[in-house]
Amino acid sequence: MYKEILKWVIAIISQPGKAWEMLTKKEEKGDEFLSKFVYPLIGLVTAAAFLGVLFTRKEFDIELALKSSIKTLVSSFGGFYLSAYLLNELWQGFFKRTKDMKLCQRFVGYSSSLMFALNIVLMLLPEFFFLRIFILYTFYIVWEGAGPYMQVEEKERLKFAGIATVVILLTPAVIEFVLFMLMPGLRY
Repeated sequence: MYKEILKWVIAIISQPGKAWEMLTKKEEKGDEFLSKFVYPLIGLVTAAAFLGVLFTRKEFDIELALKSSIKTLVSSFGGFYLSAYLLNELWQGFFKRTKDMKLCQRFVGYSSSLMFALNIVLMLLPEFFFLRIFILYTFYIVWEGAGPYMQVEEKERLKFAGIATVVILLTPAVIEFVLFMLMPGLRY
């Protein structure tokens, strides 16, 4: 299963146009996408957050590792679901399409592949913080998926890509910020 996930993440990051074409043809039943792609990726990010704190700090502190993994888990899950919900609402409001939560979940999940991969790398290797700039490449991934996967017309593609990218990238950050404000004990 993880081999398949890695294959899709690499394909989406390295060749987004080709990957979106293949994903358009891929049949997924029910919540198969969630259990075979998103949940394992979020699990990997959470495990990386736990291990990253344990092995990159001078002191061996389980409490800090748990706080980091809880913060990462909640912001990743919440960010995914809130992004999908917001995109679904905007899908109807801005783009005058019928709501399709499953489609929006798949789009947000696949578009977040780079963000998940970067989070894993940066949790384990925090000294490579400069890699965070590559998160902007998410715009190109969303741009490439807008046409074939979401069937967005060319004249609305830029607007859709901009809005979707902002929603996908900012919702986990907003949730993380709210967690810090509501539960200061999660700060480390």
